[in-house]
Amino acid sequence: MTIYRGRFAPSPTGPLHFGSLLAAFGSWLLARHAGGEWWVRMEDLDPPREVAGAARTQLATLEAFGLHSDAIVEWQSRRSAFYQAALQRLLEQGEAFECHCSRSELAANGGIHRACVGNTRRADPAVRLRVAEGTVVTFEDQLQGRFSQDVAGEVGDFVLRRADGLWAYQLAVVVDDAAQGMTDIVRGADLLDSTPRQILLQQALGLPTPRYLHLPLIVDGNGRKLSKSDAALPIDADAPLPALDAAWRALGQDPASLRGSTDAASLLAASVASFMPSRLPRAASLSTAALHNTTDTNAV
Repeated sequence: MTIYRGRFAPSPTGPLHFGSLLAAFGSWLLARHAGGEWWVRMEDLDPPREVAGAARTQLATLEAFGLHSDAIVEWQSRRSAFYQAALQRLLEQGEAFECHCSRSELAANGGIHRACVGNTRRADPAVRLRVAEGTVVTFEDQLQGRFSQDVAGEVGDFVLRRADGLWAYQLAVVVDDAAQGMTDIVRGADLLDSTPRQILLQQALGLPTPRYLHLPLIVDGNGRKLSKSDAALPIDADAPLPALDAAWRALGQDPASLRGSTDAASLLAASVASFMPSRLPRAASLSTAALHNTTDTNAV
């Protein structure tokens, strides 16, 4: 039997906030509930957006919260050769192609690429996956239910390697999830509409498709995700209990189960013993206002 293996994969664009913690804690709980493994992977693929020192701060915060990876942390910035090999395979199969279109040239189609319209050949063109006309991908999310997307019409031929030479998230995450043997992907619902693209790539590369579960995205009172909100205050690594308790409640679990916990270790042990996946909220988003998070939670 294949052991359950999940992961948490932050991008080092700043310190972990409450939305990050919810994804980390939720994925950790589901892995522990299944008697499986929980890995951490650093998705440091976009240097222009990265904050110096953020990756190490994120890892230190996870450790302070008792969320320890069951394997050595993988860094995507060190895996370019594997992405290049996958890209070359797709090019040779005719499933990927070089694209010289600019954003302004695609604007007339709402930014959706269905045919190359570039007037100038670039020295370093982007590379896209060829999405056949009429391609619709449907999958069953373990929390959000059935999700269907017309990838051809809503997304189009999507980028695998950008014109600036940086690897696209979609390709890197598919290659790494397969290489690390991930069976279950638990993450925020903001990535729900990325999943059909990843399934297409898995099929093109002959890779297995893991199970997916998308937790509610934490948003501020104006409906903005925390990474783009003033509410995205970093969680306090020196005081993990209030934030873990707030995340436990946001995951729909019984607050009474954690009473008496005196440190992160005892709280995590209690959470594993009483966690009920059936209580996870089946919502695409949860508002910080609705969760009644205040500064004394160290969450927002």
